[in-house]
Amino acid sequence: MSTPTAAKSMDEIVALCKRRGFIFPASEIYGGINGFWDYGPLGVELKNNLRDAWWHDMVRCPPAGPDGEQLEIVGLDSAIIQNPKVWEASGHVGGFNDPMVDDKETKQRFRADHLQGFFLDVTPDKPSKTAASGHTIPLCTVVASNPSEAVAILIEQPKLIKPWRIQKAVPHRKDQIRVALKDQDGTSGFGIVFAIEREFLEHAPNEIPSPFTANTGALTPPRQFNLMFETWYGAIKSDEYKTYLRPETAQGLFLNYKNILDTMRVKVPFGIAQIGKAFRNEVNPRNFIYRSREFEQMEMEWFCRPEDAPKWFEFWQQQRLSWWKSLGLSDDNLTIRQHDEDELSHYAQGGAGTVDIEYRFPFTHPGFAELEGIAHRTDFDLKAHQEHARVKLEYFDQERNKRYIPHVVEPAAGLTRGVLALICEAYTPDPDRPSKVFLRFHPRLAPIQAAVFPLVAKNDMPQQAENLYQQLRKKYATRFDIKQSIGKRYARMDESGTPFCFTIDGQTLADQTVTVRDRDDCSQQRIGIAQVAGFLADRMGG
Repeated sequence: MSTPTAAKSMDEIVALCKRRGFIFPASEIYGGINGFWDYGPLGVELKNNLRDAWWHDMVRCPPAGPDGEQLEIVGLDSAIIQNPKVWEASGHVGGFNDPMVDDKETKQRFRADHLQGFFLDVTPDKPSKTAASGHTIPLCTVVASNPSEAVAILIEQPKLIKPWRIQKAVPHRKDQIRVALKDQDGTSGFGIVFAIEREFLEHAPNEIPSPFTANTGALTPPRQFNLMFETWYGAIKSDEYKTYLRPETAQGLFLNYKNILDTMRVKVPFGIAQIGKAFRNEVNPRNFIYRSREFEQMEMEWFCRPEDAPKWFEFWQQQRLSWWKSLGLSDDNLTIRQHDEDELSHYAQGGAGTVDIEYRFPFTHPGFAELEGIAHRTDFDLKAHQEHARVKLEYFDQERNKRYIPHVVEPAAGLTRGVLALICEAYTPDPDRPSKVFLRFHPRLAPIQAAVFPLVAKNDMPQQAENLYQQLRKKYATRFDIKQSIGKRYARMDESGTPFCFTIDGQTLADQTVTVRDRDDCSQQRIGIAQVAGFLADRMGG
């Protein structure tokens, strides 16, 4: 049974990731660079395992469709830098920007829709302080992507709402969290945490306390800020050679739609899949690797008949939710949320809409944050590229003797966000263990899938352990360790998330059996050394 995310500390999770070689700050010896991360020896194995699981289950062995027929999905690896006209056609040059607010005193910048306010839930005889514009002035503000995340910040930093402390938080109305409060004298109260209205920021920013200093008069009205990284190709740095690092991987799939049709003999419906890096100049990267400036995506564009798009939109929602559950993310920590009309991307307008598969991270508890989006992109992208590139992108349906531009349903998952969700889910405090914590990864995804230990470094134990290690490492990520006590070696493997440890001891020399230690419950059993490979194969799954 997984530990509730509310009981998990992000500070402790981040510390474990650094201590055990999962994730390091990029350029750390130079003080780091905000929004960029390096994946260490265990982190890159975990990320690659998640990547490979997605590729296997989406491309090499895709699921059966709603009619039971096998789906056809092909892979692609497109360039990170494309012709700049691509981003004009896609709408990113003109529309991929966010309204930003600056703090004139601290010079810090944040997205206007990420400003959350804390208000006391007062009665008519004790009205809140109101601005001239009629908006309620918050006691304080914080920068967070949603009210749930803001509540987590206020719990971790109680001085922001002193003398009150948050005791409990429950969803209230749309985009609001109601919190139960107590002060140092035991007096009870209630508060509301919700997003500051855009109109308030535009017309009366001077009346809103800064999230950095709590001073009023420091914030500017929202201003547009482009999120794409600019770069130049060729030897001359001029506007003629300016282009961008891709802000999403999807456009490479649309650009190669015609190439795939011409070379792979695919028929609608079919999919094109890609895993790769994308770059967004996030103004306020935060929450460890959740919101960063360099990240990886796992995306698939499903091309289908326009009239069939709603059916496929529903199919991919359920398929992708089931997939995340199959990797060990719990039902309690996953949800599907339908986007409201004012949230829809330009490409989803007029379609079946967009939903997010959301995960309950420790920093969003009790709320959720996006893990994967499933969008009905309609025929927006193909039509846009057909118009701008002046290349026919219609599909000829031989069965119907009809030409049309397919609609697209897009499941787009964050690979790096998936890594964070897996780590948060796997993180399991256990005060009874020497390590005090272990990582409960699905064996299929564990960065180290097996460890082989000689109990002591004498007799023939090291050689027998070495032989078993050499056999297992051909198929599984295996660690051989001969140093320190067996208890300390188990503790290291617990913090690394290794599901099974095999120990060669004195009895091995007598009867060729080994001790198998299970990570999750610390139970031990003996099996024949010749059975170890089969034992692992049965438990890897996938």
